[in-house]
Amino acid sequence: MSENTLSADVREVVIIGSGPAGLTAAIYTARASLAPLLIEGEPSSTSDQPGGQLMLTTEVENFPGFPEGVMGPDLMADMRAQAARFGADIVTDKVTSVDFSQRPFTITTRESQYLANAVIVSTGAQSLMLGLEAETRLIGYGLSTCATCDGFFFRGQNIGVVGGGDSAVEEATFLTKFADKVTLIVRRDELRASKIMQDRAFNNPKIEILWNTSVTDILGDDKVAGVTTIDNVTGDTATLDITGLFIAIGHKPNTDLFRGVLDMDEATGYLITRPDSTYTNVAGVFACGDVKDSVYRQAITAAGSGCMAAIDAERWLEDQHD
Repeated sequence: MSENTLSADVREVVIIGSGPAGLTAAIYTARASLAPLLIEGEPSSTSDQPGGQLMLTTEVENFPGFPEGVMGPDLMADMRAQAARFGADIVTDKVTSVDFSQRPFTITTRESQYLANAVIVSTGAQSLMLGLEAETRLIGYGLSTCATCDGFFFRGQNIGVVGGGDSAVEEATFLTKFADKVTLIVRRDELRASKIMQDRAFNNPKIEILWNTSVTDILGDDKVAGVTTIDNVTGDTATLDITGLFIAIGHKPNTDLFRGVLDMDEATGYLITRPDSTYTNVAGVFACGDVKDSVYRQAITAAGSGCMAAIDAERWLEDQHD
């Protein structure tokens, strides 16, 4: 792109994405004296939020080393500072295209272009929405995907959470700190959440669960004023009187940038790596974190795979320089 500035230097490693996976990869590659460049995304973007999904997460209780828990944004800020301490260069920019057809690889951003001998992809995933017209109109006006960001604004209100997995139950549980009542809207007759999360929902007097229920519309012209629902078994419709709605129905891996370039699951979009490794189908390109993990999707597993990617990249580069 003519308006972009091409970096004259060829980086040993460029890391795309800055969640737990990307930052861990940056820490490890920096300590290996590979002088990594990490492109962290843009704050205004929904698909490459700097710091990843933990920037939109409540207290993290299951990350080892924090017996009292840690807020997601605080954890990511510390990981970012740790990567910078060891010499990782971090730029706030959005990758718009990649060329992995030859080495050095070319990574194009809004502001520049970079060359790299190895690339680590850690672009994560983003929240899924219901696909309703009202979502575009009401997002930020009573409709949210982040309880940590917006829960405070619903103090004393009745609100709904859509979903039945860990994220949905975590959102609902957190929101009971502010709301008078939280209705968990579940399309099945059971929760997919882990046993400990289910127990929290069942034992919280502020949480009511609507089973076999889907949201068909979000009411309100300029602010959420309720939702219409349908019983997935009987077909009966109803209106739920709430003033806030949180969507927590899953995630989509941020892999559009690599479609046709890296192998991915055609149904889900998750990148495919070799068994027990972070190697993609392109030699010198590695993938880690939620962009390739459709099973665990935890901060600790993302960080672990970031470590794996860094070690894989380091060893691969050593082989190239022999």
